[in-house]
Amino acid sequence: MAKGENIFRRRDGRWEARYSKGRELSGKIKYGYCYGKTYREAKEKAEKCKAALASGNPLPTSRTPNLFSAYCMGWLYAKKSKVKESTYIKYSTVVEKHIIPKLGDCCPLGFTTELMDDFIRELQFEDELAPKTVHDILVVLHGILKFTASKCKGVFPTVEINYPKIGKKEMRVLSREEQARFISYLQKDLDPCRFGILLALCTGIRIGELCALRWEYVSTRDKAIKIVETLQRLRDTSASQNARTRIVIGPPKSDTSVRTIPMTEYAAGLCRHMKPQSSAAYVLTGTDAFMEPRVLQYRLEKYTQACGLEGVHFHTLRHTFATRAVEVGFEIKSLSEILGHASVTITLDRYVHSSLELKRDNMQKMNAAGM
Repeated sequence: MAKGENIFRRRDGRWEARYSKGRELSGKIKYGYCYGKTYREAKEKAEKCKAALASGNPLPTSRTPNLFSAYCMGWLYAKKSKVKESTYIKYSTVVEKHIIPKLGDCCPLGFTTELMDDFIRELQFEDELAPKTVHDILVVLHGILKFTASKCKGVFPTVEINYPKIGKKEMRVLSREEQARFISYLQKDLDPCRFGILLALCTGIRIGELCALRWEYVSTRDKAIKIVETLQRLRDTSASQNARTRIVIGPPKSDTSVRTIPMTEYAAGLCRHMKPQSSAAYVLTGTDAFMEPRVLQYRLEKYTQACGLEGVHFHTLRHTFATRAVEVGFEIKSLSEILGHASVTITLDRYVHSSLELKRDNMQKMNAAGM
């Protein structure tokens, strides 16, 4: 920027020229802004505005294009009635925390692939976000760009988003010895919370589904559990909010997550032993009061540390269930439906982790091939 000119190039590629329109009552300078595709265009517009002010004539009018922040909010508004509340809150958090602060003041007609690359680099190296987090932000950004293109037909530039590579992370699975040790520990002093954790290990249900599970959906006669709700703590987006978050009990993650899970005789026996008189009681507490996920995670950490297990999170129970099912020859389609997945591919790629014991058993089959 040349000294005294107040003209500079913005991140979206446009040039911005600032000029003084006068002073506010406080004495603070009130600025006007002109934009152009080139330095010369922005400067000429600013000179015309200065000349109009000096001669007392009306300022030249020009249609100011909407900033990208306006399209972000328009996309959110369009999505609000089409997605679950939890999904909308995740979208709005990404938009308000990452996209608008970095791209909101840009003119979308000046967007380039290079600008997107700069945005991605900032997320990765300045904000130090994980590749999966960056990927999720870019998925939201892609949706907003499509929305913006639909509002700027014929003039919106072609922009490419180069998604970061997400490395496949090996998930923690309990070995058979660890599993037996953990089950033995939980059974010694069985209460509703320990029982709930055992039930999760035997069925693979998600933490939010367990926290929302009430006894009316557990049938000891049919030896089955119906999953119809999930519980989660979400950011409060209401205008009159007094708290930053609130508990929401609603439909599960997806349509396929609404399901009936058959129980083994062992799990059904535990249910018969623990079932309270009130069918409205929550499984994790035995009362009409729920237990929220972060409390359950704290309890699980306490229990696993007590019996010498490291690196165990609640999802470890789900991974362990899926792995044991595959090891005993569980039909994959049935397992996928029990886990509430949309496809068998998700079950195989994300949740089924072959144990070393199973790999050894399979390698022994190579003996028949003379190897």
